[in-house]
Amino acid sequence: MKIAYLITRADPIGGAQIHVRDLALAAREHGHYPAVITSGRGPLIDGFREAGIPVFVLRHLTAPIRPWSDARALGEVRAALGEVRPDLVAAHSSKAGILGRLAGRSLRIPVVFTVHGWAFTPGVPGTRAAVYRRLERIVGPLASRLITVSEFDRGLALEARIAHPDRIVTVHNGMPDVAQDLRGDPRRTPPRIVMVARFEPQKDHATLIRALGGLTSQPWELDLIGEGPGMAAMRSLAANLGIVDRIRFLGQRMDVQRLLADAQIAALITNWEGLPLSILEAMRAGLPVVASDVGGIAETIREGETGHLVGRGSVDQVRERIGRLLAEPGLRARLGAAGRSLYERQFTLEHCVTRTLEVYQSVLAGRGRTAAVA
Repeated sequence: MKIAYLITRADPIGGAQIHVRDLALAAREHGHYPAVITSGRGPLIDGFREAGIPVFVLRHLTAPIRPWSDARALGEVRAALGEVRPDLVAAHSSKAGILGRLAGRSLRIPVVFTVHGWAFTPGVPGTRAAVYRRLERIVGPLASRLITVSEFDRGLALEARIAHPDRIVTVHNGMPDVAQDLRGDPRRTPPRIVMVARFEPQKDHATLIRALGGLTSQPWELDLIGEGPGMAAMRSLAANLGIVDRIRFLGQRMDVQRLLADAQIAALITNWEGLPLSILEAMRAGLPVVASDVGGIAETIREGETGHLVGRGSVDQVRERIGRLLAEPGLRARLGAAGRSLYERQFTLEHCVTRTLEVYQSVLAGRGRTAAVA
């Protein structure tokens, strides 16, 4: 099966980019023929090329809605698909999902669109959400299947009438396992907290920093991994609260696995999500997780068993949950071990790859075309 993976940007590297990377590499290991169509530059593209996966880098494919540029990008997508001649297009991210469905329909190539959190999910600013909800209603019927990474997002799609229920399927994200030496020791003190997230409106670093500002009597350190336009403001907030010397602003890192292995608690305080890979990475490392109860996060964290869920923007809840974990090494270890066990049962990469390839095969079989199952 020849699969064209289409994603809006290869940079910055976030959950959708990692997901496409892992799926493309796994598809090839299963005997299929992936190619990647994207824009941008950086280590993700370099990695695909080093692995021998064809990459087509487009000039006009951008995340913001820009009608003139988007029309050019649609032409570029069609041209790239004409060169790849895939059996199926696997589109990821909102803009690529829209253009990929339009291009696929015009070329009579089936499209599977994977939704990494709808652009109209609760928490997204109202005007932007309204625009994308309307766009998705228009192009939703053009996809042969919609894969949502959480049941929460499937419910949103049904509520918004994006497509018929039979064409929307949930496949939870998965992550490849790591070696034993990349698993954390939650009992170690002083505890190090880690949050992997870009400094942008979607993420809520401010609530985490304000919560920790009220825990100065307890020992802790915080690693913030990620880049983005909001970093300077968060440095200033930490300085104003007198805790900047306890926080490392590490920027984008390629050694996240090692940094998680050195941590004792993981956090993801955020305004909206699909089903974030950073939580699966933390569970894989055996860390307890404190995360905002938004999107599909409650499908990965079991309250009081593998971590804690907190309300969007609730400084008091974040402070109370993290404070409890800081004070109890045994609790950290118990929740972390349970999270690791849940990862092994439900969120490995092989679970995700197997189910995703089944969806691809069902689409081709339904069109009277079959591809060898490797």
